[in-house]
Amino acid sequence: MGLQIEESQPVLNATLGQTLPSIINLGSGKNFREDALNLDIEAGWSPDLVADLNEPFPAPGRRYATKRFGAVEIRPGTFDEIVAQDVLEHIRELPTAMTSCLDLLRVGGVLRVSVPYDLSLGAWSDPTHVRAFNERSWDYYTKWCWYFGWQEYAFHQQKIEFEVSELGEELAAQGVSVAEISRTPRAVNAMYVELVKIELSEEGKGIARRFRAARVPAAGQH
Repeated sequence: MGLQIEESQPVLNATLGQTLPSIINLGSGKNFREDALNLDIEAGWSPDLVADLNEPFPAPGRRYATKRFGAVEIRPGTFDEIVAQDVLEHIRELPTAMTSCLDLLRVGGVLRVSVPYDLSLGAWSDPTHVRAFNERSWDYYTKWCWYFGWQEYAFHQQKIEFEVSELGEELAAQGVSVAEISRTPRAVNAMYVELVKIELSEEGKGIARRFRAARVPAAGQH
């Protein structure tokens, strides 16, 4: 399955007057994109920024030195897209990384994710993988977002697609349903998901506040 990422116009970093792409390419590695701000944990890939998504990003008020854009401050709520292709399975503190992605996107911005499917051979063949994914892996970032203390914004899952293996193609040709194919080991190689940043409804904000209050003990209690 070929994924088409639409071109997007640059945005202005209001703090420093730097023109930055409106796309962030997470875990850029060898897939460096000229139309994006490229982030990777490994400096050896020569990304625009070296960043560890196991920790909150960006650091508040920090200026980052880049070769292409000079000194920049990465401002939350200003990016149209974040592309995470074959990277989330490597991140140990995934809720932290997903919170950073949510903060960086504008409302309506899209997080485009490609990950190995949990029943595929590729899910655990790489020893640096720390997790696998299936279609339920996004519930806590969408309908159960209050679990992470998200009180204003969350993700809405607008698309999910499966990249099937040769076995999956054979099953599809036989008329087997997508649901059944997804439950068949080795039939799906990878999953592509689009998550859109939305503002929570008043009901959703209320649920988030009540859940947070229930988790925070009153002063003097332990």
